[in-house]
Amino acid sequence: MAGPARAWIGLGGNRKDSASLLEAALQRLAAAPRLMLLRRSRLYRSPPWGFLDQPDFVNAVAEFETELLPLELLADLQATEGHLGREPKTRRWGPRSIDLDLLTYDNLEMRSDDLVLPHPRMHLRAFVLVPLLELEPDFVLPGIGSAADCLNKMDPGDAAAVAALDPAEREDSWPEHH
Repeated sequence: MAGPARAWIGLGGNRKDSASLLEAALQRLAAAPRLMLLRRSRLYRSPPWGFLDQPDFVNAVAEFETELLPLELLADLQATEGHLGREPKTRRWGPRSIDLDLLTYDNLEMRSDDLVLPHPRMHLRAFVLVPLLELEPDFVLPGIGSAADCLNKMDPGDAAAVAALDPAEREDSWPEHH
């Protein structure tokens, strides 16, 4: 690697303590060797995606500078999830306390058994694109194109459903989304 890379990480969860777990994950990653937090979005509340009969999610996106290789960074993300008590998945797109996804790593496009870059569904998810565009309005997804164009191709209700979380709002006061 020629120098530090820019990596974008998606964070999410939909348990009662997910907002605090996202903050703890950011702090833990920012303190890790060879990983520096550059920017992070606000927290957003979003309806569930995939499996709909579950509580709303808290989501955010963060930009890091790293000297780690993509699979090393993925291992750090998974270790952070484990440290913060992530339970094994019981259902695809089901409830979880913390989820950390490596969205992009510079302009790298890769496909392996362990990692696909850019994240294969990020261009379809308003809960990723809205916080990403908060930080980087001209973001281009490697091999896909403009993040703004991806968001504009979605149903307008998808983007409207992703709302910035008021810091005073508590997750346990949210209505269930069904």
